[in-house]
Amino acid sequence: MTQAQATVFRRQLIDRRDRLNRALTQVPEAPDMMRLLQDVDVALERLTQGGFGICEMCGDWVGDTLLRQHPLARYCLCDLTPEQQTALEEDLGLAGRIQTGLLPPQGLAYAGWETHYRYLAHGPVSGDYIDLVPREAGAGSLYFMLGDVSGKGVAASLLMANLNALVRGLIDRELPLDGLVEQANATFSRSTDSMHYATLVAGRTAPGGRVELCNAGHWPPVLLRPGSVTPVGSSSLPVGMFDGSPFRTATVEVGTGETLVLYTDGLVEATDPAGEEYGQENLLRVLGAGSGLDPGRLLQSVLADLREFRGGRPPEDDLSLLALRRAA
Repeated sequence: MTQAQATVFRRQLIDRRDRLNRALTQVPEAPDMMRLLQDVDVALERLTQGGFGICEMCGDWVGDTLLRQHPLARYCLCDLTPEQQTALEEDLGLAGRIQTGLLPPQGLAYAGWETHYRYLAHGPVSGDYIDLVPREAGAGSLYFMLGDVSGKGVAASLLMANLNALVRGLIDRELPLDGLVEQANATFSRSTDSMHYATLVAGRTAPGGRVELCNAGHWPPVLLRPGSVTPVGSSSLPVGMFDGSPFRTATVEVGTGETLVLYTDGLVEATDPAGEEYGQENLLRVLGAGSGLDPGRLLQSVLADLREFRGGRPPEDDLSLLALRRAA
């Protein structure tokens, strides 16, 4: 394992430990979460002592891909036959095609809004979540969601599909936005264990350019206005962390020609060959330079800048972007 790889894994583990410690201040008596915190501490100790990433069954390297998906992994796929590994690869390919079918139509335009998204899975499947749901009631509104399920790989993709179906069902009930996220949180937290949660931004447009946002532990959306690029909204706890968590909404007015951009941490936490993160500062710089572009070209400019920043370094995480431009 290289020093750069160790740095990435350490950052992942420390981030997970920090999230768990923050969560434990809200609910001190959570045995499953405390056990998970102990597992994280053990993994950090193994990383320091040199045993991290070594399969406890065969003694070989677990593998970069598996560790990026599950940084607490202590076993590889050494007990699978070649035929079983081939079958697993075929199943993953099918799962990826099914997941792609859950994505909304590209270039959707509705109720005076133009949209574009980019959904870049790191492997065959992704734990990122994007959806756009038009609602014809009244003058028409557009629901939009972007999120990131904890972890990577198959488990995260299954939870992403679960969250997708759950939120779509709640939209049909026409709940207030904070009530929708509260209901999603209650159901999601009861259907998963304490290791899994999802950061999420849920939004709803209204006539006249008013947009309601509910941020559950996610990076803040960015509002592009002439001469300004501003992160908006405050954040609550992630979805699925605790049943009964309160969620609050924020409202922003978006003028004609202005754009909202949402993104997952696969963008801002991407690293260059030296291990430095792309960061929100670079994102805001590129968005400011392209604030007059249509959604598709705007996201293209962000990804082009990211590729240059990476300098040939391969992606380490799923990456998703969503842009909504008020056209009328």
